[in-house]
Amino acid sequence: MRGWRTQWRNKPVLHFLHGNGFSGLTYSPMLQSLMDDFDLILTDLPGHGDSDSGGAFMGWNRCADYCLNIMGHFSQQISPTVPRYALGHSFGGVITALMMGKDQRRFAKAVLMDPVIFSPGMLRVMAAADLVGLLQNAPMAKQARGRKNTWPDRTAAYESFVGRGIFKTWSDDSLQAYVDYALADHTTGVVLKCQPEREADIFSSYPKKLWSYLKDVKTPTRIQMAEDSFPFIARSVERLIQQPAYSAETVAGGHCFMMEDPKASAERVKQYLLAN
Repeated sequence: MRGWRTQWRNKPVLHFLHGNGFSGLTYSPMLQSLMDDFDLILTDLPGHGDSDSGGAFMGWNRCADYCLNIMGHFSQQISPTVPRYALGHSFGGVITALMMGKDQRRFAKAVLMDPVIFSPGMLRVMAAADLVGLLQNAPMAKQARGRKNTWPDRTAAYESFVGRGIFKTWSDDSLQAYVDYALADHTTGVVLKCQPEREADIFSSYPKKLWSYLKDVKTPTRIQMAEDSFPFIARSVERLIQQPAYSAETVAGGHCFMMEDPKASAERVKQYLLAN
């Protein structure tokens, strides 16, 4: 596993985990607005960004274990008086929650941006579908497998994304960051760093014992729900905020609202994490 970090400046440390199909640096426009206040650690999950795929997808829970190991490594370099915070989007938001459920004292506060928290009922259905081999046919997994993967160059890739699909509402600088950091140079031109099959693996899987870990979280955690997102997220969050560690707010935009308005997203993160 690889990633990126700022030089240590004795500022509060913020560990960030990206969504499925992305990488840490694809969120650069938002993260740049956080760099004045935080030292950043961006971890690319297996098969994403600059991290190796590791062969078969290791699962959500083991991803959380690996990320905790990474934080343990960096914690040896950071002054014990420096606070540590967590930030995660979508898939990365759930991995962050698993990390906090496994290690209640790792972070002082956290923000989860539209985390794909499956309800207990959804998880039972997914487990049954997985048992009989149907989960591989989940609609988003099938869509991911059919995703275009190569372009002649970055200009052609950028033009193919403008105004389409999830990119329709993204800011220009967010779309450029995706082209810069989610694509790799290849003999054929440029290719997605996260191969469609890995993205599909994640869409056709689920975290084990999710609600058990969610209930174990003691870290004060703000969940930011997108106004225009998957309905199951709002239903799950409504149930989750009955636990004392969690609070929630609704944010204008879609599932990738931080790509639509990076500066406003960064400001909300700062306001929550740095408040007394």
